[in-house]
Amino acid sequence: MNSLGKFNMKLGALITKLVGTMWCAYLFAAIALISLPQAIKTHDTVVIIAWVAQTFLQLVLLSIIMVGQDVQSKSVEQKINETHEASLGEFELAKEARKIANEELAELKTISVEVHRVLRDIEGKLVS
Repeated sequence: MNSLGKFNMKLGALITKLVGTMWCAYLFAAIALISLPQAIKTHDTVVIIAWVAQTFLQLVLLSIIMVGQDVQSKSVEQKINETHEASLGEFELAKEARKIANEELAELKTISVEVHRVLRDIEGKLVS
């Protein structure tokens, strides 16, 4: 990626970070409220509705939605991390259980060999 592309990405990330705060929502609300008295003075329903929709809602909700998305993504990230940690814990438990099972299997094989040896000895003594 060229330097202009890197600059654009950094600038975009910075602006997104700044706009996606409640402080920015408060600032946008204050800016929007500056034009409210003029809209009300017109006594025109269309102008007032346009002010609400185009000025207030678009400015203020942009930041609030971005804050909400950030909160939700952090919640999802936390759940993913918790699930990952739990999965790693389960994996370690499974590895330990497998190790124990392999040790027990090796011990059973040793016992089986010993039992077969004893049975052969007994069979040899009975035949003789």
